[in-house]
Amino acid sequence: MPGEDITQLLAQARDGGTARMDAVFEALYPELRRLAGSRMAGRDSTLTPTVLVHELFLRISQGAPLSVVDRQHFFAASARAMRWILVEHARQRATGKRGGDQVMVSLDDRIPDAPQARTSMLALEQGLQALDAISPRRRQIVELRWLAGMEFAEIASMLDISERTVYREWDRARAFLQAMLDDEAGGGACDGA
Repeated sequence: MPGEDITQLLAQARDGGTARMDAVFEALYPELRRLAGSRMAGRDSTLTPTVLVHELFLRISQGAPLSVVDRQHFFAASARAMRWILVEHARQRATGKRGGDQVMVSLDDRIPDAPQARTSMLALEQGLQALDAISPRRRQIVELRWLAGMEFAEIASMLDISERTVYREWDRARAFLQAMLDDEAGGGACDGA
């Protein structure tokens, strides 16, 4: 389904057309499932990409009308909601067993020469919260790039900044998160400084 059709369906869904949101999900389901699958590095028997997308649909369809303007904005909002669902699931799993069975995520961004950094979703969430306290824009860039899978040019357009600024902020955010995650893996305190 072309982007203009999705944008029209989203506009109708904002105006109270819940059937239109159903049509948006139906049209974008394969892409949402692929996005969910790519963000779930550690497979969990109770949470699959399909379950994640279905949980996303339930939360969006039961809540207040989603106020997104286009396809990119929809995927950014979906990625953020998927992050919340994964964090909530990881917290529930961690309460049952001290620190065990957490969803693993990768921060490598498919860069072939970079060493792969793996950590739990809860540790990543703490890192994103600390990053947000320092720079909300960097946190947003991480969400759009890593969680929504957007290209740098798309992020620059969405945030109305230059692509070079997006690259620079992405590099700084990754370095900050990697330092936090390395510090946490080494047993150090996670103070965000």
